[in-house]
Amino acid sequence: MAQHGKRYRSARESIDREKLYSPLEAIRLLHGAGATKFDETVEVHFNLGLNVRHADQQLRGTLMLPHGTGRIEEGFDDFDVAVATPDQMGVVGRLGRILGPRGKMPNPKTGTVTMDVAKAVQDSKGGKLEYRTDRGANVHMPIGKRSFEERQLLENYATLLDEIVRAKPAAAKGRYIRGVTLTSTMGPGIHIDPARTRGVVEELDGDGAGAPQEEAAVAS
Repeated sequence: MAQHGKRYRSARESIDREKLYSPLEAIRLLHGAGATKFDETVEVHFNLGLNVRHADQQLRGTLMLPHGTGRIEEGFDDFDVAVATPDQMGVVGRLGRILGPRGKMPNPKTGTVTMDVAKAVQDSKGGKLEYRTDRGANVHMPIGKRSFEERQLLENYATLLDEIVRAKPAAAKGRYIRGVTLTSTMGPGIHIDPARTRGVVEELDGDGAGAPQEEAAVAS
């Protein structure tokens, strides 16, 4: 097993592994960890109560984060998705073995099969992200960089959370959002209370809206 460095161990010691933090508390813990030599990506991982073996319980869609992810500012030149016009799909389909496993295959549902390729590319560069459940019913998404301000990360998180709740399949049963983890590229995971689905940004404004808001959106 790989040995973690001093910075990671120090950050982990500051986290109560048994506690479910509010989103703001989690972001402050992440910011409180020692800095690395590069601007780490901040990620959120949702574990959902879905049976993804059934097509009607799979999530896939796109969203725009209000503050982007920070990739453009770094000059990120790898591509996140492929975009094609409908008539090109016969050619692009031959690349399915390469693009499919990487989640980059054009798809009409995510706006990447379109006649307006320029707009689709611009949307992607502007922060439009695709999300989808993996085989374990998890959704993994970047919400920014460690250098982002608290409000930027919190508003991006709230936007993603709202989208996950909105996209809940009608066929889903039982508790929907089972677990939420916030982490950075080189940092330990911080568990967020999955019941906190409302008043996320208001918590930063000191409105007392950080108390758990169970369950209408996440359980039934």
